Amino acid sequence: MAPPRSKKRKPSFRRLLKTSNVKLDNKLKNRQFKKESTDKKHRKEQKKLRAAIKDAVLKTPLPLERYKKRPEDEEEEEFVESLPMDMMEEDDLEQIKAMAQKASFLTRDLSSSGPVHAKKRKGEQQGPESYEKMPRKMQLTEEKEVIHLLPIKDKIRGLIPQSMEKPVVEKKAEEEEGDAPTGLEQFENEDEAVPGPALTPQEQLKLRTQKLTNRKLRIASLGSDILSDPTTNIKKLKELRAMLMETDPYVAVTVRKLVMVSLMEVFKDIVPSYRIRPLTETEKASKVKKETQQLREFEEGLVSQYKFYLENLEQTVKDWKQKKRKRSEAVSLQSYRGLAEVAIRCICELLVALPHFNFHNNIIVTVVPLMNDPVKRVSDMCCEAVKKLLKQDKQGHASLGTVKVISGLVKSRNYDVRPELLKVLLCLRIKEVEVKKDTDDTAPKKKFMNYKDKKKNLSRMQRKWKKAEEKLEKELLEAEASESKDKKLKLHTETLNIVFLIYFRILKKAQKSILLPSVLEGLAKFAHLINLEFFDDLLNVLQHLIQSGDLTYRESLHCIQTAFNILSGQGDVLNIDPLNFYSHLYKTLLKLNAGASNDDISILLRCLDVMLTKRRKQVTLQRALAFVKRLSTLSLHTLPNATVGILASNRTLMHTFPKCDILLDNEAQGSGVFLPELDEPEYCNPQNTALWELHTLKRHYHPVVRRFATHLCAGAPSEGSGALIVQLARRHPVELFEDYRAKDMTFNPPVVAPSTKKKDYFTIGLALLDDKLKQQIDRVLSAEEEEEEDPMSLDFSAVLPQTNST
Repeated sequence: MAPPRSKKRKPSFRRLLKTSNVKLDNKLKNRQFKKESTDKKHRKEQKKLRAAIKDAVLKTPLPLERYKKRPEDEEEEEFVESLPMDMMEEDDLEQIKAMAQKASFLTRDLSSSGPVHAKKRKGEQQGPESYEKMPRKMQLTEEKEVIHLLPIKDKIRGLIPQSMEKPVVEKKAEEEEGDAPTGLEQFENEDEAVPGPALTPQEQLKLRTQKLTNRKLRIASLGSDILSDPTTNIKKLKELRAMLMETDPYVAVTVRKLVMVSLMEVFKDIVPSYRIRPLTETEKASKVKKETQQLREFEEGLVSQYKFYLENLEQTVKDWKQKKRKRSEAVSLQSYRGLAEVAIRCICELLVALPHFNFHNNIIVTVVPLMNDPVKRVSDMCCEAVKKLLKQDKQGHASLGTVKVISGLVKSRNYDVRPELLKVLLCLRIKEVEVKKDTDDTAPKKKFMNYKDKKKNLSRMQRKWKKAEEKLEKELLEAEASESKDKKLKLHTETLNIVFLIYFRILKKAQKSILLPSVLEGLAKFAHLINLEFFDDLLNVLQHLIQSGDLTYRESLHCIQTAFNILSGQGDVLNIDPLNFYSHLYKTLLKLNAGASNDDISILLRCLDVMLTKRRKQVTLQRALAFVKRLSTLSLHTLPNATVGILASNRTLMHTFPKCDILLDNEAQGSGVFLPELDEPEYCNPQNTALWELHTLKRHYHPVVRRFATHLCAGAPSEGSGALIVQLARRHPVELFEDYRAKDMTFNPPVVAPSTKKKDYFTIGLALLDDKLKQQIDRVLSAEEEEEEDPMSLDFSAVLPQTNST
């Protein structure tokens, strides 16, 4: 099999012959030098030849060197030397001159007996050649170019050619002309000139203001041009992005911030509502319309500029984290934090605004690690952006990508992350989709008639219409995206599996971590979606955590809420008695107060709803009575909103368990005495006590608390004079707790201010029962009245010491 042909194009013969100008100049100089050396050598030989001929004519030539020769040569030379010069004929002289034309005749070394044109042997040592003694480099003489002009015609000499030297332009002038900035380059370089004299602070401020105004006008001009016609002016996006590299130290930081925000807004406006995919080779090679080609160029330019913009933002954040100093030093290290915060804000905005566009997963990978940043402002900014993303994500792609990155980050950091990182998972919209899924499964599906039923019950024309109708219904089902529901359910299932994987890892390996409250809160929300096979193990873990005593009160409430969420859903089939959870909650109820733990009452209200209301068939009357009594006691030392929520929960329990009205009677029911200090709700005899706390709450300063207390004292009637208004009766206890929260240290509803009118007199009357105290008060008041009637009788000089004048 022949080897594959190389795709590399071979250079042409003309390209191989092509040489640089330097080589051509060297070749020309070598030829000139060779010609000069040859002429010089020829002149020397001619000079020697003329001298030899002159000597040969005037006198007998002497041998240059004597050496032993053959006897035949010696005899011939003796005969020639014996001949007089006058006897030489003209033919002989011409022959000598012809032989003298050869360079080897007189110039060669005559001591050598070898032939004239014999080749030198390889091993023979030779002296340096003449060209080796010559200098390698010569002084360059520039050849002046000549411009041929029109000739002049003369009567005597005829045509006279005219020429002139071409004027030579200096290289410096050419470079200055070639490098003259134009357009944006001139705009960028106009402020780079270093001023000669030092500027005063006022002049520096004025110069900075002027430069900043010019930059702002340029940014506004480019942005408006792009927004007016993005398809045509897509190239100006590159020009605007180039301003991110501002190097003027006066305005570098401000200009970069402005360009970052401007580009973010421009991208949010011009980005299409679909994802742009790269074109295939077939699509690139095919011919398309002019409008289609223009749209392709716009999409390609938009994606490339968007990519470069994201890379610039990410590099800015990395430079701040790594504290790198740039070569230009236009931005100091102290200013990089402000630049990085603006870059992070832009990334977060794009994360929320463009979840469908390209490079969204790259943005997620950049933002999620910043959620664990030690700078609280940066961490909060990224957490809020991810929460918004999860809340508005309807398809599930963005949620799945975010959860995957969070899982990898938690595992790579060995569970040493901020709790806010896991609290973000509470914003997942998985519970709503599961409800829709259940309703879709229970709804009857429409069946289509098969061919036999059609042939049996319908005529030919009816079958034809039925076929067209079924085809149309199928198209409508596809339009309603029925298949997308299954895809969405699959994505949510995969997302939830990763979330539970994070939670179970922390429960197994990091039970004493600060992430445990967030894990328990997440389990409490998504517990109804856990597979049935994990229920038994999870309940054992939760019970072990509660009994260990290492949890805070809020964490224990989350454990209880998780356990009862499991048992109220699919866990109904499990034969588990959660008595320990009831006892623990009843024992720890009185730990709540009006201080920092007041916010935990919202979790308590949810627990009571799941434990008592939703499991009414598994709860005994004694347990319900005990909880109602303890909740009434708790309502005395909590804030008004918590008291309203607790009383609303008691109202729900009295409606769920009607026999709880025995607590409104003073008479004891059965034997025993109420034991409030006992921690077991089943054995504390709650039927032998009364809700005396309601009479105290009827005099509460909060109007809603007074209304609820009066309503419960009347037996919580649904209608009549003692019934609640509709706005309060239909609200859930948790909603009432949130509605009447005292935000910003203000009462809700506001308390009516007392009257500002002062009384003219005070009635003492029989308020003072002590006669001596009453007489003393009357005496003091009468003395003050006398002083008010005669204010000039006061003499302060009487108490001053008298001094003698000197």
